[in-house]
Amino acid sequence: MFPKMKKNDLPDKNDEILLRAEDKSGRSRRTFIKNGLLAASGVLSTSASFAVMNEPGNRTQSRDQLACIDYGRSFLCNTAEFNSVRMWIESRTIITNIKSGESTVYYQGASCKSENTFGERDLFYKDNYDFLPIFGEGKVLVFRRHANKRGENYRTIKKMEEMWGANPVLRMPAAEVVTVLDSFEKIRDATAAGIPIVTQTEFQNDETGLRAVIEAPCKTMNISHTKKMYQVDTGPIAFPDLSKKYGVQIDCLSPAFIAFNVDHFADFVIEAPTPIVEGKKIVSTVYHYSKIKSLKVKNRIFALGR
Repeated sequence: MFPKMKKNDLPDKNDEILLRAEDKSGRSRRTFIKNGLLAASGVLSTSASFAVMNEPGNRTQSRDQLACIDYGRSFLCNTAEFNSVRMWIESRTIITNIKSGESTVYYQGASCKSENTFGERDLFYKDNYDFLPIFGEGKVLVFRRHANKRGENYRTIKKMEEMWGANPVLRMPAAEVVTVLDSFEKIRDATAAGIPIVTQTEFQNDETGLRAVIEAPCKTMNISHTKKMYQVDTGPIAFPDLSKKYGVQIDCLSPAFIAFNVDHFADFVIEAPTPIVEGKKIVSTVYHYSKIKSLKVKNRIFALGR
C-alpha cells in the first residue's frame, strides 16, 4: 500500500505537486492515477493542509484548502506506443466519501476535435465532433459532441489501457507561491496584474454523504470598480452529480461552466440534450450548455504568485 497522508502531514513550501519517478516506498507513481490515489503527490483531502505564501517570509497554513495545480504547466502524458498523446489538464474534481474519508481525483483534459491521427492528409473528419476526456479510477470518460444529438456515443467509459495505454504519467509542477485572494481588493489587484488565478468550489450532499471540490483556472474574471464586485466565469469543468451514488462513480461527471461572485454560492450551466425549436416544432436536438443549477458552496480564490 502507498503511504497515507495524515491530517498533520503538511507539505513544505518547496514541495512540488508532480509525480516523481518513485515514492518513498520505491513504487512507481504511475499507479496513482490508476487507483485514484494522489495524496502523496501533493493532492490532499479537504481536511489536510498546504502552505500559502502571502508575503515573503510569511508562511500561513489552512486546514480547509488544497494545494493548487499550476494549470499552465500541467499535463497528463499517456503511454501507448501507437499514440503517447499528451493532454493539458483543464480542471480537477475531487469526490470524497465523508464517512470513510476516501477520495477519488478526476482530471478533465482539454477539448480537441475528431481527427485522422497521423494521416497523410484530411486530418479532420468531415463529420466532426468535439472530444473531451476525463480521467480517474483507472478509466477514461469521453464526451463526443456532434453537430446534433445522435445514438448512444455521446458519453463512453473505457478502461485506461483500452484508450492510450495503462498508467499515464501526471506532470504537475507546483506553483512557487500561492496567495489567498480573500477580499475584493486582492482579487482586483491580482486580476489587473495578470497573475494566474485558480478557483476552488466545495459542496456536499448530506443524503449521499459525498463531498466534492472542483478546481479550475479562472479564464474570465469580471471586475466592477464602481460596485466593488468580482465575478468568475470559467469552464469547462467536470461537474459531479452528488444526488445519487453511481455504479461507476466517474459516470456522475458532466461538462459544465461555473460562475460566482461571492463565497457562499455558485451557478452552473451543465451540458445536456437541448431541443432546437423553430416556431413550435422541435427540428433537432443538440448537446449544449443549457441546464442551469445553483448550489450553496464554499468558494475560494487563489493567485499563483504574489
